[in-house]
Amino acid sequence: MILRGALGSISELQTVAVKNPMPLGQHMLTVGVAMLQGARHEHMHSILKAAENIGTDIEIRELRKASDVEGVDAIILPGGESTAMKIASRSENLYSKIWETIKVNGTPVLGTCAGAILLSQQGLIETSIERNAFGRQKESFQAEIKIEIDGESNFPGVFIRAPRFLQGSNHPVAWLDEEVVGVLEGNIMALTFHPELTEDYRFHIWLLSRVKQLN
Repeated sequence: MILRGALGSISELQTVAVKNPMPLGQHMLTVGVAMLQGARHEHMHSILKAAENIGTDIEIRELRKASDVEGVDAIILPGGESTAMKIASRSENLYSKIWETIKVNGTPVLGTCAGAILLSQQGLIETSIERNAFGRQKESFQAEIKIEIDGESNFPGVFIRAPRFLQGSNHPVAWLDEEVVGVLEGNIMALTFHPELTEDYRFHIWLLSRVKQLN
């Protein structure tokens, strides 16, 4: 493994790469992480683990300005619901470029919590979302959920001031009891929970696998 950037914790890394023997001509995947307030560094850790799990070469790029979005193969939109909207509004050029890249290039996206809200607000997923929908008594909770990514299985759902999908989607992939908490529409995965706060990397593996399918 090669780590490029300041040495120390994952929060100090500017660029991170997993390096495995690469066949001639194979492209190293670049995953851009939008630097919203929230669990962005946990997403970095999870995507690293996912890459190690499937033996894929990746570079992680922090998306702080519009030019950072050029050339990314996948995008992660983290949570941080309480402040994400303010940060997004102050980063109009960055997010305009992110939305353009998703629309024009069909770039695979993983959006969690506030990231899912932003995707809905931009019309990139068909479902509308209500913020903080579970109420104060359930601001944070954990529950086993059902997912269907590659077959049906359970997943440790972590919900923090979670939003709620207000209308049904034709493409649900995760359920809390009977309620849809995750949708996959084209190359966009939108989740109201936080997979990056678990040690289960299947959603991050999905992101990398989708990029490899497209390439």
